[in-house]
Amino acid sequence: MTRLVFIRHGESQVYVDRIVGGLLSCNGLSAFGRRQAGALRDRLAVTRELDAVDALVASTMPRARETAEIIAPALHDLAVMQDEGLCERHPGEADGMSWDDALEKYRLEDFEDDPGRAVSPGGETWTEFHERVGTTVRRLASEHEGRTVAMACNGGVIDAALRELLGLPMVGAFELSTENTSLTELVFVPGRDRRTPRWRLVRYNDAAHLAGLS
Repeated sequence: MTRLVFIRHGESQVYVDRIVGGLLSCNGLSAFGRRQAGALRDRLAVTRELDAVDALVASTMPRARETAEIIAPALHDLAVMQDEGLCERHPGEADGMSWDDALEKYRLEDFEDDPGRAVSPGGETWTEFHERVGTTVRRLASEHEGRTVAMACNGGVIDAALRELLGLPMVGAFELSTENTSLTELVFVPGRDRRTPRWRLVRYNDAAHLAGLS
């Protein structure tokens, strides 16, 4: 059974500072984000629910890599591998701008309505982002066939992966809201008895370890 466990990073410092945080400007977790990741690590150390993890992969964004490094001790101290394909949607020249300035200059509130529109010049379109995430996740699943992979990544990546693997609409129809350091899990079900092979959603947005964390 191929098992994919997506872990959203903890709260980022760019989020606190209201900065469009791409590869150029991401500077890791906030103090609270590190506490969130620590709470997940402590949970996993007690429950051992991810003891079967064979590989720990993080996006190259500091906030995801730092999250993976914090939880690694609860995952047999696995080495953190990095894959740029798991990065959040690349914002282009808006990277590093304040959200207020970017909203005014690029009308960011509208970008999800047009899958062919980039966030700003040099950035990815919604379609390009989904294609990248789908290709990356399918590649990782193939490379680790029959094993369990934990991926520390970004909320948009988890959204795109679910839509891609489960055959859901790219935009509209419903909205996903993924908590920081939450667990989302998919398993691949091989075809049998004339059934088509498919992905099964086991859990989404499991953030029980954050209860009471202020």
